[in-house]
This record gives sequence, structure tokens and C-alpha cells, in this order.
Amino acid sequence: MYFLVFLDKYKQTFYNKNGDIMERQILHVDVNNAFLSWTAVDMLKQGSQIDIREIPAIIGGDESKRSGIVLAKSMKAKECGVKTAETIYQARLKCPNLKIVESNFKIYRKYSDALYKLLLEYTDKIERFSIDECFLDMTNYLMKDTLINKAKQISKRVKEELGFTVNIGVSNNKLLAKMASDFTKPDKIHTLYKEEIPKKMWKLPISELFMLGKKTVPRLYNLQINTIGDLAKQDKQMLEKKFGKHGIMIWEFANGIDNSEVKYQKENPKGVGNSVTLPQDISDTKKLEEILLALTEQVTYRLRRYDLLANTVNVQLRTKEFENISHQGKLMVATASTKEIYQKAKQLLEQMYQRGMSIRLIGVRVDDLVKRKEQQLSLFQNEQSEKQEKLDKAIDQLKERYGYHSITRAGKMNIGNILKLKDIE
Repeated sequence: MYFLVFLDKYKQTFYNKNGDIMERQILHVDVNNAFLSWTAVDMLKQGSQIDIREIPAIIGGDESKRSGIVLAKSMKAKECGVKTAETIYQARLKCPNLKIVESNFKIYRKYSDALYKLLLEYTDKIERFSIDECFLDMTNYLMKDTLINKAKQISKRVKEELGFTVNIGVSNNKLLAKMASDFTKPDKIHTLYKEEIPKKMWKLPISELFMLGKKTVPRLYNLQINTIGDLAKQDKQMLEKKFGKHGIMIWEFANGIDNSEVKYQKENPKGVGNSVTLPQDISDTKKLEEILLALTEQVTYRLRRYDLLANTVNVQLRTKEFENISHQGKLMVATASTKEIYQKAKQLLEQMYQRGMSIRLIGVRVDDLVKRKEQQLSLFQNEQSEKQEKLDKAIDQLKERYGYHSITRAGKMNIGNILKLKDIE
């Protein structure tokens, strides 16, 4: 049986005790030393025996041109005194055994796109802030998990699947998430919530405040404003008088105030998927089916929001030995029905899973997408599928109004207990 249960208690997931909509859930993902890391990963894939991240190395232009500059440097090069933006000639004087690799923006775009594709498995609302950093709005995509756990999953998957590391900032707005990701590096996850601002942000030099122009810094120093905390405690009207509208903005930023939205592309995706790394290996097929249902429900919810139908379903498993297994199957008719796509996903799981397997990751993805209005009516579509479509639409409307977790399926009632991880300190 396939039941739907409205759970009013989950309303608190999206509304606070005063009935106000809860704060957004934002991540900022920033690649550590992107150009050098991406080049290193690509060189290793091409058969190089040297990881340029582990030796004195830089990314730069043509060494024969004395005007070529250092775009990125390894830690070993930094230890030699090499600095970003100095000439390659100067860098070579400091570090005679320096390895120089020419910049290649084709490689950078390739790995930037790979990161973006991975992040799309967590949310559709992604702002590519630059080639090596993204903002993610996770507000409606947590699946009863916590934002910090999603950050840990992303960090781990980027390292294991793409070969480089990221810093991730965790907060309720873009500004604080961005500031958090710039704390100690590399390969770190940092939170910066409103109550943490005095301890974590106000002690920083004023020059580290996001969006503060270089010309403004010395003017603030002349006013004896040396730290972000100093700025936060200034009179807002005084700052407006001296700096205009920019003065109001920097005062708000110093106090952690930012209402800007994550500006994401609203183009139709080529596929929609989601996966989860499990907190402990699972061999129980019933539990795997529950997790698969939770993943399918979110995938189909996103599919319907795009007004798309899927023709193909793919299920991925990763064993405790890190062996990846995936099966895909065609649907009889293009659909966005949670029930029909789950039935196909469950069938694929049964085909893939061998008794005794311990699973550490499970994922589901739908592909071969078509616009609903472009899809011809099929002989396989009947009154039952029409009822299911109306039911899914009604559920979506409840989710939009009360929050994604305000309604859930009986088959995944206990999924939160399976996926729940401890928060990091």
C-alpha cells in the first residue's frame, strides 16, 4: 500500500513559533586553490606521476615572457615566498626549482561544470558566483537532514568523486555563508550564524568584510575603525553621511544583515537526481527501499516544478568497498509520477542488489526529459494515472504552502532516523 500522511508537526521545519517563515538555509561552496587543484587533477588523470599540489609549483603564463604573472601557487611555492600576481621571473628567483604550468581555462571550465553538476543533485537553486564558487539555497531541499550534514556530504563527495577539496560556509544568508567559507582553509566547513557573529566575525580586520572596496578601507582606518566589530558598532547615519548608500550597506554587512536572494538559472535541466551518503553502511533492503523512496519523492517534486516528464530512471549504489554499481531502465511512458518512478527505481534496486552487500551511498536520477505540453497522450495513460497525477499535484501545493516536510509518505516515515547525523561542533 502507498499511503500519504499529513504531518502538521513538520510545519515547524519551515515556520518559527511566531508563525513567521523560517530563515533560509544557505551554503557557499568555494574550491580550494582552484586553478592549481584542477590542473593537478587533470594532469594525474592524464598519467602524470607528479601531483603539483605537493611540490613547488605555480599556474602562470609563458615563462619566456617576463611579464607573465603567477595566477595560483602550491603551498610549497608559498613557503618559498612566491606570491600571487607577482611576475614569474620574480617567483623563479625565489624558488629556482619551481615547476610552471601554463593556465588552461578549458580545464577550469571542465571541472567547474563537474562541480556544478554534482551540486545540482542537492538543489536547483545555485548561483555560480564565479568559476570556482557557488551559493546554494537549500531551504526546501534538506530532506529532514541538517544543513551542516548536507555540507559534509558535499565536501566528501567532491573530494572522492572529483579529486579536489572545497571550503563550505554554512548560514542563513549569502553574506554570512561567504564570510564563513573564507575562514581557515583548506578542506574545511564553517558555520556563521547570527549568534556567532560577535565571536567569529567582529574580531576580523575590516579589510576582510565582503564587498568592502580597497579605497574604503583606509578611510575607515582614518576613522579608527579597524575591525568588523568596530564598524558594526558605528552610528549608521554617520556612515551614510560619509559614504552614502555604501555606508548603509557596509554597516548592515558588518552586522550580518543580507536579504539578497540566490540568483539561479531557471533553465530546464537535462536530468534531475539526488543521492545520499549513509551515516552507516546498510544491508537491509527494506531500509534501502525507504531511502530510495525519499530520494525519489524529492526528485519527482523537482521534476514537476520544472513541468517536465522523465523517460529513463537510473539507480546508483556504492558499496563499502567503494565499488560503484548503476542500472537504468526505460519507463513505459514519460511521467513525473512519484509512484511510477519509484516502482521502476525499486525494480532496478532489486536487480542490482546482491545479498550481503553493504551500501554506503544510494542515488536516483531521471533522464531523457521532455516538456509536459510536448508529450503526446499515450495508450498507457489511464484513469488511474490521471488520479495519481492529481494527487501528486495536490501534495506539491501543500509542500509549497507549508514546507517540503509538511507532508510525507508512509513508506518513509522513519527515514529521518536512518539518515540523521551528529552536527559538528
